[in-house]
Amino acid sequence: MVVKKITSLKPKSFFSIIDYGILINTLLLIIGSGFVLFFFQDQFQEIRTIRFNSTFGSILFYFAMFVLAFKLLFFIFLLVHFLKYKPIESVKDDELPSITLIVPAYDEGSFVFDTLKSIAKSNYPKEKIQLIAIDDGSTDDTWEWMKKAKKELGDFLSIYRQPENKGKRHALYRGFQLGTGEVFVTIDSDSLIYVNTLRNLVSPFVVDKKCGAVAGNVKIQNAKDAIIPKMLNVSFAFSFGFIRAAQGQMKSVLCTPGALSAYRKVAVMECLDEWIEQTFMGVKTDIGEDRAMTNMIMKQGYNTLFQSNAHVATNIPETYSVLRRMFTRWERSNVRENIMMSKFAFTDFREDNKIKPRILLVNQWLSVISAYPSLIVMLLSLIFYPVLFLSTTIISIALFSIIPAMYYGVKNSKRHSLWIFTYNIFYFFTLFWITPYAILTASRRGWLTR
Repeated sequence: MVVKKITSLKPKSFFSIIDYGILINTLLLIIGSGFVLFFFQDQFQEIRTIRFNSTFGSILFYFAMFVLAFKLLFFIFLLVHFLKYKPIESVKDDELPSITLIVPAYDEGSFVFDTLKSIAKSNYPKEKIQLIAIDDGSTDDTWEWMKKAKKELGDFLSIYRQPENKGKRHALYRGFQLGTGEVFVTIDSDSLIYVNTLRNLVSPFVVDKKCGAVAGNVKIQNAKDAIIPKMLNVSFAFSFGFIRAAQGQMKSVLCTPGALSAYRKVAVMECLDEWIEQTFMGVKTDIGEDRAMTNMIMKQGYNTLFQSNAHVATNIPETYSVLRRMFTRWERSNVRENIMMSKFAFTDFREDNKIKPRILLVNQWLSVISAYPSLIVMLLSLIFYPVLFLSTTIISIALFSIIPAMYYGVKNSKRHSLWIFTYNIFYFFTLFWITPYAILTASRRGWLTR
């Protein structure tokens, strides 16, 4: 597998990016808005009458207005912090901490070999690296590929095999117990890191003594292999490059991703027993280990940061079936960990900077709470005003696609920025049910995609 070289951001004028996706979205907005206003005046009047003559309609309307107003203000809030964000530059070799890299794998086949080889090529002092790979009871040839990597890398790599498949959390737990480094780094077994990724990822622990966890910058490795990764590429870029950058500026990243994250060892050991024994509604938790660890470290008063210069390329689902299972797992974890974070976020858990993570949490909850009202409005509109609903939906999606399209156009490719509109259409009409379903089934176990 070959990792595509990441090019640096080059300044571009505003007018140079108003094409392709952004232009198409804007035209859809203008044409669609005119079409809706011209052809559906009577239906708008009818909706207004229903809204003012029905208590239920009024509640939904004002709730929707509140959510939209909050989301607009929240975006401005994020934008202000994004514009201030800068990654921490790598420290010198003699300042770099000793690290333990843990690579859990289950039925990953040859991918795990590529992951371990990419780690071995890192520009990091080899004497400061402890590399551990753990086969979590795979049923395929993952263990054979680990042994092949061990043969090539020698003492640089230690490999272990779980007697049975117990889940990623347990594989990581074993790695944490074996780890001797000052910083733990977790990497998914289908991910490839870049030459300077490790030194960039762990440098914040040297610069910021209150840093407890660092999130890496996740790129999609298989973006050219299928239509779903191609669509998700823009969304991922915006999620990490913009949203997590803003959270990083606040020192309050809510989730350090499984694909690439780093944790201060003392912080991990402080919460390790609680983490491995975590339960939800009396059921032992086996998903969301990354968000759970982030929460538990933040709860101790540590900062959680993001390094945009610590790149990792990972594979994502290429079929709808696997994608919806992945999103379901993420949303279930999101519901659970929002509850956990709510238990400490409004306490004196930090010496300073407590307001910003609280605002981030409120936004998380608002997205969850609005899931059912949104679903009700969607279904009623689809039944009583199907053409109007479809028209306004397309307009709304075009509107909300402009910002990530502009971001991707500046950072990466103007032509490919159009995919965010395609993805939002795809998500709205085929995955809209994920959050409401995940709320109802939040206590269920299961990795789903493993």
